[in-house]
Amino acid sequence: MDSIIMRSAVIYIFIFIILRLGGKRTVGEMTTFDLVLLLIISEATQQALLDDDRSITGGMLAITTLVFLDIVVSLLTNKNKGLDNLLNGVPLIIVKDGKPLMERIKKSRLQIEDILEAGRKFQGIESLAQIRYAVLEKDGTISIIPVNEKTDT
Repeated sequence: MDSIIMRSAVIYIFIFIILRLGGKRTVGEMTTFDLVLLLIISEATQQALLDDDRSITGGMLAITTLVFLDIVVSLLTNKNKGLDNLLNGVPLIIVKDGKPLMERIKKSRLQIEDILEAGRKFQGIESLAQIRYAVLEKDGTISIIPVNEKTDT
């Protein structure tokens, strides 16, 4: 039983780090390939968590450990803004006044088309010139603040 708790904790930390290194877009917008990868990871994780223990109690213990760790991390990040920024990142402006901030876009592994797609979906935007700010949020989504033609001209 102790080995299940230890393995669960190690796997939790490992997957957290891997997903964090993958960047915000890894979690924010899943493609078909991402879903397949997630299913493979979950199968490998299950085997690593339980080893030869196929019992219901072993599975319940692993799940309880993972949920407990998630609650602890959530409580800690809610109380400590610096830790929250470290673990979950911060929103990142990627377009300012219609001009793409290419260094930030490349570092985030985005393309201009990703920004335009978000603009079309949520604001009916057709070009970067119509965007006052585009922000890559902590969860990997892109928020668009459009130019207000009445006040911005």
